[in-house]
Amino acid sequence: MTDSSFRLGYVPGVTPAKWARIWAERLPRTPIELVQVASADAVALIRDAGAEAALVRLPIDRTGLHAIPLYVEQTVVVVPKDHVVTAVEEVALEDLADELMLHAQDDVLTWEQPLPGRVIDERPATTAAAIELVAMGTGLLVVPMSLARLHHRKDLTFRPLLEAPSSQVALVWPEGADSALVEEFVGIVRGRTANSTRGSRPDPEAKKAEPKKQPSRPQKKKSAAPKGPTPKRKYRRR
Repeated sequence: MTDSSFRLGYVPGVTPAKWARIWAERLPRTPIELVQVASADAVALIRDAGAEAALVRLPIDRTGLHAIPLYVEQTVVVVPKDHVVTAVEEVALEDLADELMLHAQDDVLTWEQPLPGRVIDERPATTAAAIELVAMGTGLLVVPMSLARLHHRKDLTFRPLLEAPSSQVALVWPEGADSALVEEFVGIVRGRTANSTRGSRPDPEAKKAEPKKQPSRPQKKKSAAPKGPTPKRKYRRR
């Protein structure tokens, strides 16, 4: 695994820097190329061989793909810093009942229930555009915390939103493309050490077992000569 490269796709908000750093430490001669891709295009990137693997948000069409769920993201509501919501540490869906809400067309959350509040009919094309509208006081926005941090502004903040749907990040790659490089990256995201026997690296040579020393037989103690009866002392009469 030298003098080649490994292309890793990732969707906005996901930060592969930690895994890329570990990769660089373990495979210094195999550069890793990070390719950011829109959430809607992440699966196509893999199917079209634009990357060996990708960090995406579930759910996706898993047909022909391996997928390893990694972690669940916290869902938050993005609000102006002077909004009344900032008075609490976390927000319930019912707390947003009277609020104007934005719903971006590239929303990554799967809503099985209606969005909270009064949803504005005109949907912003992107999350970035929706964030701009929040800053203008047009409405509030529900997103994963990673996207709220990605689009951070000094005049905005966010609070955790209870009972809202959450997003899950996963590593995906094509079935039948289990190359040594892919296996190496899978091992990294799963936390395997460089010497793990489950990774693509060969197992370290086992040390030859030293022959066991035969335990020396304990020497029998020589039994002391049996003592005879104690001779009786004779007393002389005076």
